[in-house]
Amino acid sequence: MAQLNFGGVEENVITRDEFPLSKAQAVLKDETIAVIGYGVQGPGQSLNLKDNGFKVIVGQRENSKSWDKAVADGWVPGETLFDIATAAKKATIIQYLLSDAGQIQAWDTIKENLEPGNALYFSHGFGVTFKEKTGIIPPKDVDVILVAPKGSGTSLRRMFLAGKGLNSSYAIFQDATGNAKDRVCALGIGVGSGYLFETDFEKEVYSDLTGERGILMGALAGVFEAQYNVLRKHGHSPSEAFNETVEELTQSLMPLVAENGMDWMYANCSVTAQRGALDWRHKFREATTPVFDELYESVATGKEADRVISTSSKPDYRAKLEEELKEIRESEMWQTGATVRKLRPENN
Repeated sequence: MAQLNFGGVEENVITRDEFPLSKAQAVLKDETIAVIGYGVQGPGQSLNLKDNGFKVIVGQRENSKSWDKAVADGWVPGETLFDIATAAKKATIIQYLLSDAGQIQAWDTIKENLEPGNALYFSHGFGVTFKEKTGIIPPKDVDVILVAPKGSGTSLRRMFLAGKGLNSSYAIFQDATGNAKDRVCALGIGVGSGYLFETDFEKEVYSDLTGERGILMGALAGVFEAQYNVLRKHGHSPSEAFNETVEELTQSLMPLVAENGMDWMYANCSVTAQRGALDWRHKFREATTPVFDELYESVATGKEADRVISTSSKPDYRAKLEEELKEIRESEMWQTGATVRKLRPENN
């Protein structure tokens, strides 16, 4: 474990130097890992584990699109691909990667197939943190651990194939065997993490729900729409408004911020951009802080969990979701985006 300084705060992190892949393989050499669910995180984590030499099987509902995707990715029915109950029964480590709603529905099946000494692994602390709402209460005789990659399963897989790693948080909710720490570290390295930083199930949920609703998706989409609409209102063309709002940010600036930091970005742009960004930064921070405060309170009090559980469990959820996504997809801004993406040099 390495101790690093993050802006003056010391944190313990686990890197590949002190926990190399060879150590991870040794820790889990006698384990069978069942990845339950093949939706958002399942494909990336299972394929990375398999490519890293671990014994992995997949559990998924039969006759579903995700089952078909698993088959297309090389998982073999009856050999490495099973229904959820069978996969759970065969495993010593169950990676519970269904959606939060799916975890609630399948919990009785998982619980029935947990044996003493098994490990129950999550990539989101929702089910356990809000156990009074979800009913997911792990038995006392199993390890309960978490590895949460800070990005989508698609990004995890792409970075793995490129020889890179996606940073992940890790947590131990319950150490029944005395080996939970080694197990969670080995799994974190095995799925392709760049480094692992410690958290707990509750903090992971609070930060994750705030981030998704905030800067990662909700706030970002809302700010995109606001700036695009203002530019269009003042006579700018769709192409100009989209390029100044989305394309320049995602294709030019954010990769450089990721590589060098925001201060570097400020230091390497025109004085006009520099001055304006530094001045308006404070206005945007002050304007949005009350919204983020409200958001965090909604997460911490369980209001967001209630909404997720109540809406996602309704039979018409998928149909209504498609309506909402269609509204975004068919808006002028994102129709413009589809055209702009086709004009990128790599697509011509």
